[in-house]
Amino acid sequence: MTGPKGGYYEAELGEPHKFDPTFRGPVHNRGCTDVLCCVIFVIVILGYIVLGTVAWMHGDPRKVVYPTDSYGQFCGQQGTPNANKAILFYFNILQCANPTVLINLQCPTTQLCVSKCPDRFATYIDMQYNYRRNKSYWDYYKLFCKPGFNNPDKEVGVKIFEDYASSWFWILIGLVISMLVSLIFILLLRFTAGVLFWMVIFGVIAAMGYGIWHCYWEYSSLKGKPDSDITISDIGFQTDFRVYLQLRQTWLMFMISLAVIEAIIILVLIFLRNRVRIAIALLKEGSKAIGCIMSTLFYPIITFLLLALCIAYWAVTAVSLYYILNIKSSNCHIGDSFRLFDVFQTFSQSNVTKLCPGSQCTFAFYGGESLYHRYIFVLQLCNLLVFLWLVNFTIALGQCTLAGAFASYYWALRKPADIPPCPLASSFGRALRYHTGSLAFGALILSIVQFIRIILEYLDHKLKGAHNAFTRFLLCCLKCCFWCLEHFIKFMNRNAYIMISIYGKNFCASARDAFFLFMRNVMRVAVLDKVTDFLLFLGKLLISGSVGVLAFFFFTRQIPVIQEEVPSLNYYWVPLLTVIFGSYMIAHGFFNVYAMCVDTLFLCFLLDLEKNDGSATRPYYMGSSLRAILNKKNKRPEEKKKRRKHKKEQPNKRH
Repeated sequence: MTGPKGGYYEAELGEPHKFDPTFRGPVHNRGCTDVLCCVIFVIVILGYIVLGTVAWMHGDPRKVVYPTDSYGQFCGQQGTPNANKAILFYFNILQCANPTVLINLQCPTTQLCVSKCPDRFATYIDMQYNYRRNKSYWDYYKLFCKPGFNNPDKEVGVKIFEDYASSWFWILIGLVISMLVSLIFILLLRFTAGVLFWMVIFGVIAAMGYGIWHCYWEYSSLKGKPDSDITISDIGFQTDFRVYLQLRQTWLMFMISLAVIEAIIILVLIFLRNRVRIAIALLKEGSKAIGCIMSTLFYPIITFLLLALCIAYWAVTAVSLYYILNIKSSNCHIGDSFRLFDVFQTFSQSNVTKLCPGSQCTFAFYGGESLYHRYIFVLQLCNLLVFLWLVNFTIALGQCTLAGAFASYYWALRKPADIPPCPLASSFGRALRYHTGSLAFGALILSIVQFIRIILEYLDHKLKGAHNAFTRFLLCCLKCCFWCLEHFIKFMNRNAYIMISIYGKNFCASARDAFFLFMRNVMRVAVLDKVTDFLLFLGKLLISGSVGVLAFFFFTRQIPVIQEEVPSLNYYWVPLLTVIFGSYMIAHGFFNVYAMCVDTLFLCFLLDLEKNDGSATRPYYMGSSLRAILNKKNKRPEEKKKRRKHKKEQPNKRH
């Protein structure tokens, strides 16, 4: 879709890309872009290395090597009461998923040093019964209780940990199966993209239809049973999800939700069927591109290793900074630690030993609190911001590298003969050599927005008990606005990196060109790109759902052949949800490469429509399937026409 040239169109939506006879794909003759940002990025990295080194030197390295419990005691260090307890046990590790942990670096749950992980299960009723008959029955379980606690009970976190300990092998098998299914799925797209995706769509529709019928059947079967009219609000939160399955209201909610989703999918397919055909054509082109450049499927391994390095360095630096002023004695509880200058001001050595027997004073520094120690919290925030910057830069480098490789495929007129050698390695070299500054610039913008979002989450966590309705409303609005801003920046950055990989311009110019290009083709962007994302999402849903169904039948002992192999579980949903979530993330990782390929081909497709007209001197580079859908044709050069005409006339002359 292109508009008229000149006037309002060019002023408001930018000038369409003009034909360049020398353009043959990603520009090779390019220069460095956003050099100033590159210099700042390098300086920040060097400063980050210095910060990590100083934090390691001034902090307590033992806090990194040895875990500590909630009372500041080391786990597994010789010469301490926990010398034989090297494992740190979390009462409820799910509490560590709170985003505020990135700032205060404290997981809000009790942590104990234990010699081994719990491997037994007992309910509260069983515990009370056996405890009355045999007092020693309690000896094993009290090893996992807080010091001073002497009541035979067991928290939900312990049961969840037991389930992970007994089912980790089968969870790993489920994740391996999902990886193989994802790989096979992508490889099949090379040959049957259209058929396979229509099968995905109708498979999801059929599965949801069956789900609606099953929910209705369960809803009807519970009618007339005792307590069938009890609602979810009546029973409150229950750790055993099977309780909710005994309620009619639960199945009614499931049925309505599935029916709404089913209706939306069917309406989308009816009204956007032509756009779906173009999306499938793009997916076919994407599968062909990956088939020609198979190395792109393994590039996420590089991204994963770089991200793991960033996370490890941030974690070590954060822990070292946290414990610089938090030097604890081995026998004291939290809050009973002393620095030397505080001791000299308030207590004598004898007073310290009386208050905390067995404690030792550790020398910190001369002359009271230094400027460095005073701004530890500020350094922690800097550590977090640089960490986000490095993570986003790593992701940006991967996106730009993959975009350059797939753009080389698209702008090859004769595929795969005209594809340059080693397109992935060449694209990686161009991105790192010429565009480190541009990638760092885009990553910095995104990191600042994410940093503000984390601060807002931290403030929201701190103000949970506040009764100021206006403050809570303002925080909610800010969180919503910055969430939208983050997703918009991610979308623009992704397409700006594609333009950088093709033309080699700086970040701002590339982002502007991508934005105006999309505005000139707003309908195609709004429909085709989202339909493609929708189809890819259905693929992820099918993979994670199929593996999840298999895991459900396995962990609920509904597969007769391997019933004896199923471990004994407290909550079968613990490994089940882990397998489903892990399968989705694995499929997401594989499909990320595929999505980047489709996005790159789509943007190149829009450029192709603007720059070329199908003539002999300006041929379309898009595939034949796309040209057929759009009724576009490439005109053959006159010489080729004459040659073919001459070949046709030669047999007639012989006769």
